Amino acid sequence: MFQKIVKELRTHAPYTGFGAISGILIIVFFQKTPSELSHTIFYILHPTHVILSALVTASMYKLHTCEHFGSKCLKGKCNLWILLIVGYVGSVGIATLSDSVIPYIGESLLNMPNRGSHIGFIEKWWLINPLAILGIIIAYFWPSTKFPHAGHVLISTWASLFHIMMAVGKPLYWFEYIVIFVFLFVAVWLPCCFSDIVFPLLFVKKADR
Repeated sequence: MFQKIVKELRTHAPYTGFGAISGILIIVFFQKTPSELSHTIFYILHPTHVILSALVTASMYKLHTCEHFGSKCLKGKCNLWILLIVGYVGSVGIATLSDSVIPYIGESLLNMPNRGSHIGFIEKWWLINPLAILGIIIAYFWPSTKFPHAGHVLISTWASLFHIMMAVGKPLYWFEYIVIFVFLFVAVWLPCCFSDIVFPLLFVKKADR
């Protein structure tokens, strides 16, 4: 498990770095984006992140509890209730940490004037929670972990970015861009790898690994 975690973190570091760089470029060229527009974009990207995260996280649990691996594995010995718990906590919980909590810590550190936590599953519970359930349902019938994860990483980066852009409200100094880059990288790299890979495998019985 430890070797797998290290391998996945190493593999995803370049993609996460690329996503963080794209985020810095966006904030450089679109720094004057109104907070209201950034709020709207955040609540497009964050729900998308949640459904992708739910799909990948639940799929990891589903595929590793099946009697046969691969795309034909639709009727494995998967506990539906555990699947729901793993998919929901691994998506809504980790996505909230990645998109809202960690960016908010960065905003507070930089003393941004419009900072706020913006917890999606509370502020827009009617949107975030049903999408998480939808991702879990898709994973139950059509589990997939490859293509959704790549989109998950990039969308998560941009969701974290627009959370920060809601808070900016002032011209940024060069060192603040460095801090933002670090928080964008950390907000995606650790939580996303944990939710997609480590978290669901914690619930897989040893006999099934």
